Amino acid sequence: MEEEMESLHKNQTLELVELPEKERAIECKWVYKKKKAIYEKEGEKFKALLVAKHYSHKKRVDYDEIFSHIVRHTCIKTVLSLVAYFNMQLGHMDVKTAFLHGDLEE
Repeated sequence: MEEEMESLHKNQTLELVELPEKERAIECKWVYKKKKAIYEKEGEKFKALLVAKHYSHKKRVDYDEIFSHIVRHTCIKTVLSLVAYFNMQLGHMDVKTAFLHGDLEE
């Protein structure tokens, strides 16, 4: 766990702050994964992810809104159909750490 914390500090993606009065911290846990190598030259990859225990959240106490990071396939098909129908151009960007660059109010 120390390595993960060091990495978060090094990449400036973590800032430790004091918990405000009358607020409670949301529990979290580290989830570790080992990805097998696809090619012989590529080694196994070890990943660590800090995950909030969402079942401990209370609506209107810990959060007001819910955002899903998963897109339905029907939405993707609809967008692709519209792009093809109107002869538009479509760009793609894969952002895995977008949440790290946003300002949170909670």
